[in-house]
Amino acid sequence: MAASFAQFAGRFGFRTDQGRIDAKTWRQGSAFLCVLLAVLTLVWFLLAPFAHRDLASTPFLAWGTVAAFVYLMFYAFAILLIAICHYNLSAKRWRDRGWRFPGALAGLLPLCALLSGAVHWLQPRVADVLPYWYVAGVDAALLAIIVWNVLELGFFEASEV
Repeated sequence: MAASFAQFAGRFGFRTDQGRIDAKTWRQGSAFLCVLLAVLTLVWFLLAPFAHRDLASTPFLAWGTVAAFVYLMFYAFAILLIAICHYNLSAKRWRDRGWRFPGALAGLLPLCALLSGAVHWLQPRVADVLPYWYVAGVDAALLAIIVWNVLELGFFEASEV
């Protein structure tokens, strides 16, 4: 087990799902990834208005729009890397907890989070065929998985296996 989060991150602890970590290291790693995601999302919220434009009123090559879409590519790549890092972090913790399929359980939260983001993006565009209750259902499942992961991985002790 890693003695501290700094040592864990310094040894590139996010790059593999092999090994075990304790609850404190999982909490610190998850908090680090959440803060990183929040900062990147805040920047996107600030740049998103530049991605919506009308060619009738703005020039074809507007630098604000170019910057917004370049950041969007970086942001999408970062989201996928954060999801992979959280999977690796959680797989180590699920293994430490002694659950039978740590890889499958570790993938639940990133998968549901990515599905939630997808339905939030898709629903306004196809509102006539995708009702809002579908989005609310995916969000409810995501919230339940987050609560379960935080309790199970963040606070319960390691198994004796």
